[in-house]
Amino acid sequence: MLGFRFDLKLAIISFFPLAILILIVNYRFFKATIFKKIANIYSVLTYLILTIFYVFDFGYYDYLHTRLDSSCLRFFSNFKISLQVLIESYPIYKGFLCLLIFCFIIHKLSNKVYNYFSHQQNSELKKLKSLYFIVTILLLSFGIYNSFSHYPLRWSQAFFSKNNAVNQFALNPVLYFFDTFTYRSESVNMNEFKKYYPVIAKHLNLPQDSISFERKVIFDSTYTKKPNIVIVMLESVGVKPMSYYGNAIKTTPKLDSLISKSLSFSNFYVHKSGTAPSVFASVTGLPDIEKVKTASRNPFIQDQRIIFDQFDGYEKLYFLGGSANWANIRSIFQSNINGLKIFEEGSYKTEKRADVWGLDDYDLFKESNRELEKLSKTNKPFIAYIQTASNHIPFTVPNKKESYKPYTKNEIEKDLLTKSGFKSIEQLNALRYLDFNVNKFLERTKKAGYYDNTIFVFFGDHNTTMKRTDKYTKESDLNIQLQHVPFIIHAPKFVKTEIISKNANLIDLFPTVASLAKINYTNYTLGNNLLGDAPKNSTSFIYLKGSGTIGLIKNNYYYSINKATKTTGLFNLNTKELKDLKKDYPLKTIEMNRLLNAYYHSTKYLYYNNKKTTTK
Repeated sequence: MLGFRFDLKLAIISFFPLAILILIVNYRFFKATIFKKIANIYSVLTYLILTIFYVFDFGYYDYLHTRLDSSCLRFFSNFKISLQVLIESYPIYKGFLCLLIFCFIIHKLSNKVYNYFSHQQNSELKKLKSLYFIVTILLLSFGIYNSFSHYPLRWSQAFFSKNNAVNQFALNPVLYFFDTFTYRSESVNMNEFKKYYPVIAKHLNLPQDSISFERKVIFDSTYTKKPNIVIVMLESVGVKPMSYYGNAIKTTPKLDSLISKSLSFSNFYVHKSGTAPSVFASVTGLPDIEKVKTASRNPFIQDQRIIFDQFDGYEKLYFLGGSANWANIRSIFQSNINGLKIFEEGSYKTEKRADVWGLDDYDLFKESNRELEKLSKTNKPFIAYIQTASNHIPFTVPNKKESYKPYTKNEIEKDLLTKSGFKSIEQLNALRYLDFNVNKFLERTKKAGYYDNTIFVFFGDHNTTMKRTDKYTKESDLNIQLQHVPFIIHAPKFVKTEIISKNANLIDLFPTVASLAKINYTNYTLGNNLLGDAPKNSTSFIYLKGSGTIGLIKNNYYYSINKATKTTGLFNLNTKELKDLKKDYPLKTIEMNRLLNAYYHSTKYLYYNNKKTTTK
């Protein structure tokens, strides 16, 4: 059925221009000879191009066991050899002759159809013709959109299975080719990777004599009753807007209180600002360093071996208020996690759409808790990923929700709002609403009975865009303010209250959580258990979208490389002045340069060499 929807979408797109022409010129289309020629040529060329695509798709799949995508263009780099292989392997000349015959048949059929309609004597009223026009446009447009949800039909919906062959079967070769066209030049530079592999190997304690990122983690003993895991992505929450970290307004009293009773990391960074990059990195254990859009949108790197999938015996769930088609996030979860249940718009018992992002966070947490409470009563452990959204423009918050009430403009002085860094009162109220909802969710979990045996993990996917203030000025000047976020592990039964200041990254989330839960797992990624095997001199790897700058934070020093201009810089984050220290610390510069490049090229390598089908 899914394959049929893709095919229908392609069919409508293919003939949409001709349909529009017919609707515009109306009956003149069947009277003027020029339109007959246009229809004939267009039909023949369209069928010819589509047929060639499908023929090549069959051959491409037979050769590489993957559907036709834009990477096939690499064969044109040595066209003579590729053409010779094609001629010697397939009946090209017979195929060419068949295509000519096929084009002739389409030509005749097109003429026949055109002649049939040109002899029809229809004279409809203008109002009726207008109705035909509107209905036709709407039907064709819906056929292209091909979805009743908030997002259109996208390639990620084909990646619904861990069996890659099943996913490949549902794809349409023409649509998939153009979906992947943007990423055709993305690949790993093996020479650069091999040059820097010894550096990352030493840093992560990997084998030096062979390329392998595989690290098995086996526990001598496990918990009699496996703990539940609940991971909550806090939309647009960085350290700067939180009162716990010194914001001028008491913005997050509930999260402040939570941190005081939890294990937290004060120097935790996401790799790339944006929700989709953070979802990708947290789930796969690999930073998002895509130049074009986000890694979640790159069909070539969806097949990954991840730790989330290794929670054997656990119910696995993903909750979000909108559609999983957003940014093609569905494929990250569904194609890599066996037995995952996705709860999205249309899945919940009670749904009241708040804005473009779907359910309000209050309702999302409420519905999530409802499902988790059911599971807890069956005594089966679960791991859930909850993605919030209310703290995102358009900042849709209620006028009143239990104890929560938004500030009015008269309640917050303009100078205080400016001092805090918030751009508007709406932005402040959205954060306060999320703060309220996190606390309300934890209250519900206690009533539901699974709070004590659950490890709760809260992290910000990126900071919200804020004005420059007296706090975190260096991060603002270096453009890394969006990456500095809170990371909180709340599990009184499993961890002690502590603030850890060492650098950490989002890719460390799952190794840390799996180790806390004493789940045996194999780590194929760049992430580490922050409470165990993380390097003593831990680092935070950063990728700045737009500028293409990569950066590394280590022991309060930030080193960056602009990949486009090749300019570099070394800065001390603890000093007031923004001074490039490369010349003052040449050895530190060399060390951080090598490690930064090692992270970057290792990420590229793992994108294409960490697939589930890969054998060691």
